[in-house]
Amino acid sequence: MKIGFIGLGNVGGKLAGSLLRNDLNLSVHDLNTSFVADFVALGARDGVSPAMLMQNCDVVITCLPNPAASDAVVTEMLPHVGPGKIWMEMSTTDANEVKRLGALVIEAGGEAVDCPVSGGCHRADTGNISIYAGCKRSTFDKVLPVLTHMGRRILHVGDIGNSSLLKVMTNYLATANLITVCEALTVMKAAGMDMGMTYEAISMSSGTSFVHETESQMILSGSRNVNFTMDLIQKDIGLFQQIADDHSVPLEVSPLIIDIMTDGQKRYGERAQSDRIIERLEEATGLSILAEGFPRVLIDEELEERGKEVVVRR
Repeated sequence: MKIGFIGLGNVGGKLAGSLLRNDLNLSVHDLNTSFVADFVALGARDGVSPAMLMQNCDVVITCLPNPAASDAVVTEMLPHVGPGKIWMEMSTTDANEVKRLGALVIEAGGEAVDCPVSGGCHRADTGNISIYAGCKRSTFDKVLPVLTHMGRRILHVGDIGNSSLLKVMTNYLATANLITVCEALTVMKAAGMDMGMTYEAISMSSGTSFVHETESQMILSGSRNVNFTMDLIQKDIGLFQQIADDHSVPLEVSPLIIDIMTDGQKRYGERAQSDRIIERLEEATGLSILAEGFPRVLIDEELEERGKEVVVRR
C-alpha cells in the first residue's frame, strides 16, 4: 500500500515518522520544505503536492492545524479521488466539517476516515498514541494495518465525525485537568508543601491523571513545553463549547476555562505553550512553582508495540 502524509508538524511529523520507521511505502508533503527534506533524507519520497499524492497513493493522510487547511488540501485532492482511494483525516477538527469533506470524497468514489489521536506528542513519537477511527467498518478493516503502526490502541467509533466529537471532548477534559493541576500545585506551594513530594502524592492518589503525570513534570521543571500551544487549546475547547451550545447543554465550567485560556493568551501570546497557564497563578501569588529532579522534555518510556483494535464493551 502506498501512503501519502500531509502535515509534518508537532504531531503529524511524529505519526509519519512511525510509518517510515516501520518501513511503509511513504511519500510526504508540507508547506515547510525543510520538513519534507528531512523525511526524504530518511528514505521517504517527496509527494510534491496534495494533488500528486492522491494521484500516486492508495491512502492519503492529513494532519493539519485547522479546518481551513484541511478544506484547502481536500479541495485540491478531490479531482483525483476515485475507487481505491482513501482519505484519512488525523487533524483535530470540527465534526460537521469532516463529515462534509468526507461526503465529498465518498461522492467522488473514494473512502474517508476521521481518525484523530490522543495521548500526547511523546507517545505519537513512539507509535504508542491512541487513535479514534470513524468510518464504515469495511473501510476500517482496510486502514487498521496502517493505524496500528502509528498507535497502540485503535477504537472504531462508528460513523465519520464521531471521532472528532470524542477528540474534542478529551481535549476539553485535559484542559480542565491542566487548570485544576495548576491550582492544586500552587495551593500546596502556598501551604508550604514540598513540590516533589506533592507531585508524588498526587500521582499515587485518586486525584492523579494523565495530565498530572505528564504536564505537571513540565511545569515543575520550568520547561513549560508540552508541545501543545494555547491557540490549539482554544480551538478545541471552543469546538467543545459549540457542541454543547448546539445541543442546548448549559455548561458552567467550560466558559470559565475559555476565559482563563484567553487571559493566558493575552499575557503570554496566542501561541504560547499551554503549560505556561501556571504563570498566571505565579504572578498572582509571587510563588515559584518549581522543583528539582523533573525532566524538561517528555519521553515515552513504554517500548514501541504494534497496535491493536480496542473492543467496545456491549
